[in-house]
Amino acid sequence: MAPDASATVLPADRSKDVPTDQAVVVTAHSGTLKNVRVTGTGKEGGLPGVMSADGTRWRSTRTARPGVTYTVTSVAVNADGKEKQSATTFSTVKATKLFDIAQITPNKDDTGLTVGVGMPIMIAFDQPITDRVSIERNLVVYSSQPVKGAWHWFDDKHVDFRPAEYWPAHTKVRVEASLAGVRGGTGLYGKRDVKVDFKIGRSQITKGSINDHVLVVKRDGRVIRRMPMSAGQGGAWKYHTTSGVHLAMSREPVTVMTSPGIGPGSAGYYQLTVYNTVRISNSGEYVHSAPWSVGSQGNSNVSHGCVNVSPENAAWFIKNTLIGDPIIITGSPRPLEPTNGWGHWQEDWKQWLQWSSIKDGPTMTF
Repeated sequence: MAPDASATVLPADRSKDVPTDQAVVVTAHSGTLKNVRVTGTGKEGGLPGVMSADGTRWRSTRTARPGVTYTVTSVAVNADGKEKQSATTFSTVKATKLFDIAQITPNKDDTGLTVGVGMPIMIAFDQPITDRVSIERNLVVYSSQPVKGAWHWFDDKHVDFRPAEYWPAHTKVRVEASLAGVRGGTGLYGKRDVKVDFKIGRSQITKGSINDHVLVVKRDGRVIRRMPMSAGQGGAWKYHTTSGVHLAMSREPVTVMTSPGIGPGSAGYYQLTVYNTVRISNSGEYVHSAPWSVGSQGNSNVSHGCVNVSPENAAWFIKNTLIGDPIIITGSPRPLEPTNGWGHWQEDWKQWLQWSSIKDGPTMTF
């Protein structure tokens, strides 16, 4: 006669203040596990898990919720088929505050779900995060082909993901922020999970030379348009167009522009309505229609910092640009700061990784 089977459970029966990231582990003795269920109190669901190939060990696969009592029910069976059921309980640590994702980009409303090859994944939290490692471990990026990338903290409320190099064209991407119950700091736990799917479009990279006064648009490596341009006139620092790798941040049919730092009635003040604008920084830089400077486009720089193109070219550019398309400007003494808009590509890979808690690795494929 075979000995009776039994099961041990961790956390131990009636354990209290169990960390939400502690896995539930059920182990069979003198037999195998026929069934394991972990259920939560109230409206909270249970915990999913996976069974080992030999049926002797079960492990939960997601974070528990704070302030919940869980019941672990298991059935062990011995070599003679005799079953033994057991049940244990444990309670997780209570939360004093919950955090949520305030915004995740790209998204359907702000960017559309087909974006350019330079597009970062940007997550903004509604509470300051101190346990960055715990958060990063629960942010998973999937793609239709493996891509090396890493998360980067700009401050305690913002973490962004960027590949080491531009995304391959036509890559499908999914970000899963499995943050429900995840510890974000002392007494601070995640409120919910968030998932976003998006797609990388064709590869389109625009390069503009302030010295040569021309924008050259390449799509999938082939030049598809050349546009005479006029950039910032310089003089005051704010009137230099920034050099560096910009990203298309928005496409605006109409934008009202005002002079930075100068109020009505002051010398140099202006308020101007412009059309077919593509934002490339947070400091007021756009590629936009400028019929008043067509005579200077292609030969001199006369703007207050924006990239001026003709009405025809501006209409074409806004129609043919995806949010996240790289727009690289060269020739200015004023560099684009990494925090000026989406200046993510202004940091080289080594610099980017300095602000990552768990460093780089390939995306998961699906």
